[in-house]
Amino acid sequence: MGEPTARALRSAGHAVTVLSRGERPLRGGAEGAEWLRADRKDERSLAAALAGRAFDLTLDLLAYDGADVARLLDVRGFSTARYVMISTGQVYLVAAQRTPPFTEEHAGRPAMPEPEAGTRNWHNWVYGMGKRAAESELFARRERGLSALALRLPVVQGAGDPSRRLWAYLQRMLDGGPLLLPEGGAWPVRFVWSEDVARAVALLAGGAWPGVGALNLAMPDEPTLESFLRRAAACAGREPQLVECTEQQCEAEGLDPRLSPFSGPWCSRPDPALAARELGWTGTSSEEWLPLVVRAHLDERNPEPHPEYAQRAEEWAFARRLGWRGGASPSDQPARGNSD
Repeated sequence: MGEPTARALRSAGHAVTVLSRGERPLRGGAEGAEWLRADRKDERSLAAALAGRAFDLTLDLLAYDGADVARLLDVRGFSTARYVMISTGQVYLVAAQRTPPFTEEHAGRPAMPEPEAGTRNWHNWVYGMGKRAAESELFARRERGLSALALRLPVVQGAGDPSRRLWAYLQRMLDGGPLLLPEGGAWPVRFVWSEDVARAVALLAGGAWPGVGALNLAMPDEPTLESFLRRAAACAGREPQLVECTEQQCEAEGLDPRLSPFSGPWCSRPDPALAARELGWTGTSSEEWLPLVVRAHLDERNPEPHPEYAQRAEEWAFARRLGWRGGASPSDQPARGNSD
């Protein structure tokens, strides 16, 4: 989200300063931003970069717990008129009671018990509880007078996505083999386009400000996962070979269920209605942005495979045992994004 947001802010006439511990330059029209280098986990590093600096708005993309928020805002000599933290729909998914689509007040529901350590559920729980703690620190600062806002996002879709989640599906479509779908992909999904997040931040930087401490951002539509993937396949010029299975079957076969990243209970569905009322912001329909995002993935040169693609041969064999009658064997090489 960093590059689209910096680009949107600069296009709106704002001066942009980027703080990161990395050295990768900003691209795509955001090259004129000022660059500061610091490790946000290190108080001295942050102080060296931010002491004496004042900003009209600070966008925090990497706050994962309350300490992250406090460490940034407590830098001596640093000030910001407004603070926006990127949060997540995961704050809803750690609740003991889940009733999607989620409205903002659902984040106050009691949390589920901690899952078994080291499991997929546990890692998702830790992430969601950390974000709840970060929001709690933000709300405490808000009560003390800081103009602070948490933007709760579902899975973000866009060019250059480092998570490789949409690419997990596209890569399998491109090799012509089976696409295992735990539970068949019949449940609704909701995402947000990175360009829409950038547009919301630009609205906030331009003076729009809600009267609440948290807002959901998400696309307006909720297709089923199956229909979403069929549309993605059409954008790539492919016919998807969807094979229904269960998560338990995958695990019994030694396959990581993350081969279908949007399956299972950890994909949130935030309701964006309040953002429309408070900011006049509405997300773009997936029918509009999906072709652009698919094309961006396909145009990548030497794309990094999705991590679970390493088990592709085993997926292929398992799909045959389930009755799939496709090709003889998976490709010897991972599918490339610029394949035709």
